[in-house]
Amino acid sequence: MLTELAIRNFAIVDHLELELDNGMTAITGETGAGKSILLGALGLCLGERADTGNVRHGCERADISARFDISTLPRAQHWLTGRDLPSDDCLLRRVITRAGRSKAWINGQPATIADLKEIGEYLIEIHGQHAHQALLHEDNHLRLLDDFAGHGEAVTAMSNTFQEWQDLKRRLKRMANDSDEVRARRQLLHYQVEELDQLALSDGESHLLEEEQEALAHAEERLREAQFAITCCDGDENQHGGALSLLQQAISHLSTLPGSNRGNLAEALGMLSDACIHVEEASRELNHFTASVELDPERLAHIESRLGEVHRIARKHHVAAEELPTLHQRLAHELAELDGGSDALETLATQASELETLWHEQAKAISKQRLSAARRLGKDVQEQLTFLAMDKARFEVALEARTRPAPEGLDRARFLISANPGQPARPLAKVASGGELSRISLAIQVVAAQHSTIPSLIFDEVDVGISGATAEIVGQLLRRLGNHGQIMTVTHLPQVAAQAHQHLHISKQADDDDTLTQMALLDEAGRVGELARMLGGMTLTDQTLAHAREMLSASQRPHH
Repeated sequence: MLTELAIRNFAIVDHLELELDNGMTAITGETGAGKSILLGALGLCLGERADTGNVRHGCERADISARFDISTLPRAQHWLTGRDLPSDDCLLRRVITRAGRSKAWINGQPATIADLKEIGEYLIEIHGQHAHQALLHEDNHLRLLDDFAGHGEAVTAMSNTFQEWQDLKRRLKRMANDSDEVRARRQLLHYQVEELDQLALSDGESHLLEEEQEALAHAEERLREAQFAITCCDGDENQHGGALSLLQQAISHLSTLPGSNRGNLAEALGMLSDACIHVEEASRELNHFTASVELDPERLAHIESRLGEVHRIARKHHVAAEELPTLHQRLAHELAELDGGSDALETLATQASELETLWHEQAKAISKQRLSAARRLGKDVQEQLTFLAMDKARFEVALEARTRPAPEGLDRARFLISANPGQPARPLAKVASGGELSRISLAIQVVAAQHSTIPSLIFDEVDVGISGATAEIVGQLLRRLGNHGQIMTVTHLPQVAAQAHQHLHISKQADDDDTLTQMALLDEAGRVGELARMLGGMTLTDQTLAHAREMLSASQRPHH
């Protein structure tokens, strides 16, 4: 679960550190106070796209970190250990600079945004306030059903099989249609492969050639400068002394002085002796180096000619020189397929047929699972709708056969509702009103949350369009979920906020120079005051305070 959230210089937040607990946490505040900032900051730690506008005015960077307790999340632990990261807990950190750069860390180690998204899927799940709008699009219904069924890996495998099958079908069609375009392609491939055959460039050869070319091209200069350095060390044949000779003379002169074995003179003599040793060693190394330098103009000319040919062909194919061996292999494979004639066609046709059979087997197995899951989902959502004062409504999940194969399988899913007894179930978009749609959406999300393996769930104003007694029931639903994990809900409804185990209040403070958002967990007195504000506005009367106190007391009693 999410245990700590630290925010610095994000939007209108200067510095904020929150410690969060299990159970249901209500997040409230006036409109515009910054509730979206909390979710936005958390979203950045989960890999959402950054914007330089997120950095607080006058600051160079925003810094957000979120710590999660993963002691009950084996998949998150496995993800971390698979990347040699500590798995005691999980600390996600994101930094966004004013210049637009973004950096990320996981448990102190640099990470990519994709890494944040991947680990985030095991840590927390956000149910947005616009989820009910997504229900109007039937394309989302099958995904919701599959999420409920929990067979995501099987659906992914089926989708991959479909894509492989379709790829083979396209290749077969291209090979079978021996048109002018195919003949032209074969002719071009013959020329390209023959040219690459003649080049015969091996993996890594271009890099080795460039290194050898550089060494040979500068060999004469290296030899000349190294020999000059040797002369500086040892002297030359004309009896001009080098550094070693001069150092030895200095030692000889100083050694004859009285007191040369004491004080500064002794230290100087020691340094000069060390210098002699270093100069002698340097001279030996330089002699070894000059002995290894090879002057080979013919080899240099050969390498430069070959490199010229390599780069010419690479430019022709618009690839880097080191990519030519891979390109050679790919073009040769394509040419072999085109030249293979009936044998290649028969092989591909067999492979395509096998993939088609495999896809149908996978799709039928998933269809069977979907049918069972559709019944369970319909029953579970129906129970929640009854609890949400829609006991007259009837919710169904209908499965229909697709007219043609698709990556999603053989089925389409449609959520149907009958709002009143005696009426046939019809698509949500044609039947449900705004308030009904909000309750149906909430019922589906609550059911999904009950089957989720993720212990931390955020509900962002999912109670929009709900009021009165139904709002109190919504609060009870969320509190019930909070008894088994961590639930955070952004709400404007006092009936929902009163049900929470903890209450986080967000406020905005403004003066002539700056605007800041503050967030704090409320004690009982603070909760009563905030509920009274939500009930009656900014003017708190004894009546609204008494109502708030009674609402909080009643909500915190155990529900049966």
